[in-house]
Amino acid sequence: MDIDVVGRGYEVDEEIRDRIRKRFERVEKQVSEHARLELVLREEANPSISEKFVAEATLRLKGVTLHAEERATRMEAAVKSVSQDIRRQVKRHRELRRNRAATRRTVGRAKGDAA
Repeated sequence: MDIDVVGRGYEVDEEIRDRIRKRFERVEKQVSEHARLELVLREEANPSISEKFVAEATLRLKGVTLHAEERATRMEAAVKSVSQDIRRQVKRHRELRRNRAATRRTVGRAKGDAA
């Protein structure tokens, strides 16, 4: 899985990139090596917003795009929340694909018995 980290109004250094790679390891094990994750980190300039750090993740898989956005008072917390959200979406997507395949097998068998 390719991980692209972009900072918009927020400096992204190697330490943050390593934390992000570690955070998304579980997702990486569940998706294809051709999957692409784009993570945009930004800091809101408005001082009245208490949760000013935003992490936005877009995971592009074959045939589907998963997206999540989280806000927090610290960037690490925002990245953690967005990684959990993407992990949940990947799990649900995999379950739906499995159920679809099982249904197709069942329908195929039923058509074979009717003929």
